[in-house]
Amino acid sequence: MPDASSDLSALPQAAPGVPIRVDRSDPAVARVILDRAGRKNALTLAMWTALGDVFEALAEAPEVRAVILSGAGGVFCAGADISEFGQARSDAASGKVYSAAVERANLAIRDCPKATYAAISGPAMGGGCGLALCCDFRFADATAVFSIPAARLGVVYAATETAALVATVGAEAAKDILFTGRRLDADEAQARGLVTALAQDAMAAALAHAALLRENAPMTIAGAKATLRALAGAPEPGAMAEALDWQRRALLSEDYRNAVEAFAGKRRPEFHGR
Repeated sequence: MPDASSDLSALPQAAPGVPIRVDRSDPAVARVILDRAGRKNALTLAMWTALGDVFEALAEAPEVRAVILSGAGGVFCAGADISEFGQARSDAASGKVYSAAVERANLAIRDCPKATYAAISGPAMGGGCGLALCCDFRFADATAVFSIPAARLGVVYAATETAALVATVGAEAAKDILFTGRRLDADEAQARGLVTALAQDAMAAALAHAALLRENAPMTIAGAKATLRALAGAPEPGAMAEALDWQRRALLSEDYRNAVEAFAGKRRPEFHGR
C-alpha cells in the first residue's frame, strides 16, 4: 500500500495555501479534510473552489471506491466564512461568482460516481450542513449539531442543498429546519433522518461502512446513484439518459464479463471499474 505522501503530485489536492487536505494512505478510500480548525473550518471562496476541484478529480480516479469528507479539530464545518462576504459577495457580480463556486462544489460531491460520506463531529452549519447533505451517507458522533441559519442572515438557501435536504428529511421537516434556523442535536438529527447513524467515532463508522464496498462493482454503485437521481421527485434534464448510459456501460464492461465467469466458476469476482 503506498504511503499518502509518496507521490503527492499524482494525487488530487487543493491548491497550495488552501486549507484542505486529501489523505490517500488507503488508495481505495480518499479522505478529504477541511483543515481550518481555528475558524471552525468555515469555508472561504478559495475552499469552495478547491472542493469542486478535488471531488471532480477523485471522481476520475479509478482506484477510489469511496470518499469521506470530514473537518479537523473536532469540528465538521461552521458553514461559509461570513467575514469575507463584504468582499467576496459585495455585489451582484461577485455574488454570482461565489454562488457558482458553491454550486459546483456541492454538485461535485452529489454527482461523484463514488460512494461519499460525511464524518461529522461538532457543528455542521449552513453551507457545512449542505456539504453533508450532498454526501450519500452521514455518520455523526454525539457532539454533532446541525443548523441552516439562512433565515437569520437574510439569504435564501441554494436550490441544490435545499433539494438534498428535502430528499433526506422530507418537505415538512425541511420547512421546520429552514424557517426556524434552529439547531438540531445529534439525536434529533438522527430521528429526522439527517444522520445515517450515530457512532462513538464518526470516522471509524464511515470507514467501516466504506469497507463493505471494496469488493463490489464500481459501475454498479455509479449507475445506482445516477438512477436514483433520475427517479427523484424533480429529475434534472438528461438524468435518465445518464442512468441508462451507466446500464449500457456496465453491461459491456470487463467487470460484468468477469463476474459472470466467476459465478460459473464458483469464485469471488474482482472488480476494476472497467
